[in-house]
Amino acid sequence: MRPAIDDDIASLVNIERDVSPFPWNEKQFAESLQKHRSYVLCKGNRVVGFLIFNQVVDEAELLNIAVKSSFQGEGLGAYLLDYFLAEISASTVSAFLEVRVSNFPAIALYEGRGFRHMGERKAYYHGYSGREDAWIMRCDLPLR
Repeated sequence: MRPAIDDDIASLVNIERDVSPFPWNEKQFAESLQKHRSYVLCKGNRVVGFLIFNQVVDEAELLNIAVKSSFQGEGLGAYLLDYFLAEISASTVSAFLEVRVSNFPAIALYEGRGFRHMGERKAYYHGYSGREDAWIMRCDLPLR
């Protein structure tokens, strides 16, 4: 793991296009690298995953997380999520995220790390046949 840099944007876009039906574009990644905490996961010199989050006072929001499809099934998504939780644990009370209601593997991963469904955003995501709802999930972290 290392902080993401501008030279990583092409890799981030490629991973996002590989795994997301409606991916972020270069501009969105460039803005996130400037405004948020962004990390890449490398195998050798190859970027295979990323993590982008924001923290305001004692709350954090997971904005985007992905692993290249050819590296999925190796526990790298769990590693990224654990890294996120470790990074925020000393200074954060709660972590939030939104996830497509149809993304069952991600929901299972998040629930396995203590995230719980706390609400929905109707028609939040673009979908192939209209819009798709998002679950809002929250994880309360122990105070240290």
